[in-house]
Parts: sequence; structure tokens; C-alpha cells
Amino acid sequence: MFQEDKLQKIAEGKAKYDASVEKALAKFPERRKRFVSGGGLPVNRLYTPLDVKDLDYDRDLGYPGQYPFTRGVQPTMYRGRFWTMRMYAGFSTAEESNKRYRYLLGQGGSGLSVAFDLPTQIGYDSDHPMAQGEVGKVGVAIDSLADMEILFGGIPLDKVSTSMTINAPASVLLAMYIAVAEKQGTPADKISGTIQNDILKEYIARGTYIFPPKPSLRLITDIFDFCSKNVPNWNTISISGYHIREAGSTAAQEVAFTLADGIAYVDAAIKVGLDPNVFGQRLSFFFNAHNDFAEEVAKFRAARRLWGKIMKERFGVADKKAQMLRFHTQTAGSTLTAQQPENNIVRVAIQALAAVMGGTQSLHTNSMDEALALPTEKSVRVALKTQQIIAHESGAADTSDPLGGSYYIEALTDEIQRQAEDYIAKIDELGGMLTAIEKGYVQSQIQDAAYEYQKSVESGERVVVGVNKYQVEEDNSGRELLRVDPSVGEDQCRKLRELREKRDNLRVQTVLDDVRQAAKDESVNLMPRIVEAVKAYATEGEICGVLREEFGEYRENIVL
Repeated sequence: MFQEDKLQKIAEGKAKYDASVEKALAKFPERRKRFVSGGGLPVNRLYTPLDVKDLDYDRDLGYPGQYPFTRGVQPTMYRGRFWTMRMYAGFSTAEESNKRYRYLLGQGGSGLSVAFDLPTQIGYDSDHPMAQGEVGKVGVAIDSLADMEILFGGIPLDKVSTSMTINAPASVLLAMYIAVAEKQGTPADKISGTIQNDILKEYIARGTYIFPPKPSLRLITDIFDFCSKNVPNWNTISISGYHIREAGSTAAQEVAFTLADGIAYVDAAIKVGLDPNVFGQRLSFFFNAHNDFAEEVAKFRAARRLWGKIMKERFGVADKKAQMLRFHTQTAGSTLTAQQPENNIVRVAIQALAAVMGGTQSLHTNSMDEALALPTEKSVRVALKTQQIIAHESGAADTSDPLGGSYYIEALTDEIQRQAEDYIAKIDELGGMLTAIEKGYVQSQIQDAAYEYQKSVESGERVVVGVNKYQVEEDNSGRELLRVDPSVGEDQCRKLRELREKRDNLRVQTVLDDVRQAAKDESVNLMPRIVEAVKAYATEGEICGVLREEFGEYRENIVL
């Protein structure tokens, strides 16, 4: 992209600049000896065309909406419409969460994102002994179709896009959503949204798994197949780097391990006869937005370019939509501090702006008080307004890839892609992502990165405002926090008892037997049987219980 004689002239000028800097340093020393990005990449004092001298515009950048999609997946990006402003919410009961959803939609939110409580995430009903003390605490408790009907009461599912952060029991919650939509008069082919459905990152970084890898992958590919035929506007998986980053990975590791998970899912789907040109169109991704603004923008661009290359060159995908990396972003929960929580508003704004500059398709902004408790209505409103101000007042949405061409951004994009490719090559060498997880390679890499980051904070090399520098005495006694009443668990158990008394239990036993028989035969798609089970008001715990008996449960390998 640059002529050799021009590069030579720039190199001569750069040498003179470096000499002048050495003189200046004697008088004005730099703040520290070593500058690194949030992900640990060395940061140069100055970036010039010399740092991107091998950049080929057509090969490496191109145009928005065109391969390799570095500059975005839509030709006009946000000039047509803004990203989906999707606020992550769910707590206590379905009734309380429904009120919050309707409030957010009334405040201008354009999509819902459901947080489920821990028992729901690991396939237990609220009256199971393992659920005691956790019902409704970190999300909404959903035991049956009856709860899902309340959760989305008064919300037209033909007009609202919904994302559900659910993994091991994703098939059950998706089936419930389909059934609710049909009860509203909306057929399955008219609903849109996303289920996370990413079990590999649960083994790596999060822990809300149920079944071993093989049957878990079967459930995922069954969903791919079922939705391609019946729910064509549904994103069947959200391959998540978010939780990998929350566990302590670097930006490059987040890209690498997320895309390596994606490779494993594509491989699994191809092995059961699915066409990546078809199911590839409904793959989506989920990334973290951290504090280092430039690195985060570069990370999103590198991920998009690398996934396009993987789909085209590794899997031979010709369909343009199936080559695209479309992603949701959530600002970084792990960066929020209990100290001086109002500072979190600024952190979230920076992170959200990075996601927009990086070309996200939807965005959730965390609330300032999430390091202390579930977010209050006021703090959620501030988080949503942050997105609206970026959209309408910052100008960031007025042009595609606004930081494209920055020497620093392009050099960072190249470096993150290079490191990610090296990690993926190592995972391939180990035998693929499942083997890499079983051997503890991925987990150990994340642990090492998290340890290095924490050391830099504790030494003061990395400043966290209000935590290791600029502390103040605080009185939080009058702070408004949202607390879930312990009676929520008791009420949920009572509703379960009433449901089991009034439903057709013979019908329930029949549909659960159908699920069991389908689980025994890998040639049978489980999704239609699970849909029928939820329509009969079989509970999530009952359906997952049958699958536990047939598939077994995963036991984590301890990595030291």
C-alpha cells in the first residue's frame, strides 16, 4: 500500500524523531519504563506507515459488507439503523422481570436479553435441594412454560428480538420461547433472537455445564438442524468470548479461544451432515468490551477478518452471510468496582464506544452498581441512556469503521490476528478444542494471563482508579441497592406444586418417555420432542433429569 521510496523517507524521518525523543527524555522522562495494552501487547511511542508497511487494502481491509469484513458486516453500518440496544435483565420472579422488560422497552430499548438464575442455568427446578438459596438471585427463575408465559406477557414476540443467556439447557428454554410465541399467535418462523448455547466456554471458563461434551454437542447440532428448518430467523448459537475474557484472558486469547470454539461447532455440524453455507448464516458471537479503547476496537476488527478467513479457506464456505462474524457485545463486568461505583459509568461509556467503533451488531451496557448487587431501575436507565447518547450525540455511528486507517489500530489489528492464529494452530496441533480443554491447555493460558494482570494491579503498575489509586473514604449506608427477597424461592416452589397438581401428568410422563427414547437414538433430533414436552408443562428439571440419566453428567478436570 506504500511505495518503497516513501517508506524509506519515513524511516529517515522516524530516525530523526527518535533522536529528538532521546534528548527530550533527559528533561521529561516518560511516566513508566514499559507501556503495554490492556491485553499485555507492547505499545510503541509512535505508529507510522512503517508499522503497517505490508498492509494490502483489498486483501486486509476491503469495504464494509464485503470479505474479509474487517470494516464491518453491513455496507452502510449504523447509517441505516443503530445496533440493537439489548439490556441484560432478569431477577426474582417472572412477574418482576416482566415489569423490568416492559420498562426497558418503554425507555427505548430495542431488544431483550434474559438473565436466568443459577438453578435454571444448570437444569434444576426451584424445589430441587441444589437450588436452595439461589432461586431468583442472579437472574429469573424459569421452571416451566407457565413461568415463560408470565415472563413475556404483554410483549409481542413477533416485534421484539430476544437473547437468552442459557447454555446446557438451551434446547429446553428455546422450546419454551417457541411455545409462548405460538400461544401469542406468532409462528416459529416469525420470531427472532439468539440463544447462547455455547457449552465449550462453560467447560473453559464459567462452569454452568450439565452433560459431557459429546451429548452436549449433539444437542447443539440438533438445534442447528431444527432451527434451519423451523425457526429460520433465530441465531442458534452465540459463541462466547465474553466469559473467557471475564475469567482473565487477554484480548488475543479471547479472539483465539472463541473462534476455536466456533471451529469445533462447525466441525461437529458438518460431521452430522449439515451445510455450513446454511447453518453458518445463523452463527453469532458474543464478545467483551474492556477498558483499553484502541485494543478493543482492533480486537473486534481482527476477529471479524479472521473468522471470514476461517470460514472461506478452512471450511470452503462460499455464502457471504455464512462468512460473516456477527456479534453482540457486553461491557466488562470484571472491570466494575465496588469502590466509587459512579466511576463505572465512565468505564462503561468508554467500553460501549469501543464496541460501536468496532462495529458491533448489538450491545448491552452494564449498570454502575453491578459490583454491589443486581442493578436498580435507575442504574439500568443510566446504562441504556449511555448507548443512546453514543448513538445520537457522539457522531460515532455516522461513518463505517471510523478508526480504519489509523496506523496504531491497523498494527494492533494485525498483531491480535497473528497471536490468535498462533493459538488456534496450537489447539489444532493438540487435536482440536475438545482435546485442548481436556488437557487443560486453554484453562492454563487464561489462568496465567489473569495472574499477570492481577500482579500488575497489585504492584501499582496498572492503575485502577478508586482501587489502588485515588481512593476516597466512602459512606455507602444510604446507597439504594436491589435485593431479592428470600420468599421468592418459597413462592416459586409453591407455584411448582400447584402446576404439578393441575397439569395432565399422564401426558407429561408420555412426552418425557419420548424424550428419553430420542436421547437413546443419535439419529433422532431431540428438539421436536422437547418442544412437545414443554407444551405439556413438563418442567425444565424433569426434562434435564431424563437427559442426565441418559447422557450422564460432566465432571471437571482440575487444572493447577
